[in-house]
Amino acid sequence: KKSILICVPRAQDVEFFVSLARESGGPVLELGCGTGRVLLPLARAGFEIFGVDNSLSMLAVCKEKLNREPAEVRSRVKLMQADMRNFDLHPEFRVIVMPFRSFQHILTAEDQVATLENVHRHLSRGGKFVLDVFNPMLERLVDQNYLEETDEEPEFTMPDGRRVIRRARVLSRDLFNQIQEVELVYHVTHPDGREEELAHRFPMRYLFRYEGEHILARCGFKFENVYADYDKSPYGSKYPGELIFIARKQ
Repeated sequence: KKSILICVPRAQDVEFFVSLARESGGPVLELGCGTGRVLLPLARAGFEIFGVDNSLSMLAVCKEKLNREPAEVRSRVKLMQADMRNFDLHPEFRVIVMPFRSFQHILTAEDQVATLENVHRHLSRGGKFVLDVFNPMLERLVDQNYLEETDEEPEFTMPDGRRVIRRARVLSRDLFNQIQEVELVYHVTHPDGREEELAHRFPMRYLFRYEGEHILARCGFKFENVYADYDKSPYGSKYPGELIFIARKQ
């Protein structure tokens, strides 16, 4: 097995973030922008957006994709390699978003607080912050079946014709520190029929609904709402659903 990550499109959340930016106005800051899956649609929608990520390789892919965009889209985007806990930018932002679990790669409460305080510093007064994490499914935290590969996602096809089946499993659990080591396994069939298996493993820290609300309040945010999905379903209407926190700078 090699260690490599193939991103699976999650287009259902993109319009949520674009709609949010339309409500609040720009400029927008995306933390954990990765390869630009959310960043580029926001730029195409007319927003000035600054993307921060700690991975130079993912930012290189983002730049490559950005270079294929029209000049007016490219002019709206700035990218920066930095740590979410201590980056320093001069502009204040009307909206800061942290899509698709980026926050869960921060493994300690101290580093979570440092990140959120830094987000707070970069928001303009009344600016909005959106934090997207998964809602912990209690059965999944303890069920031994999840230590095997789970069969939950349909096959998808990459632009180069590779067919991919993605499976996930939990390699280890630290219930006291709320950390799981996760492995994503990609079963790849190339256009010539050759088969390959790729894997990417990483630790993730989960948090619960009220834990999220309390840490936001501790870092100076006014909690506004929490959604269970990108269609703004109220928390508790879907299980396990998402934890999409909406907060404002006090």
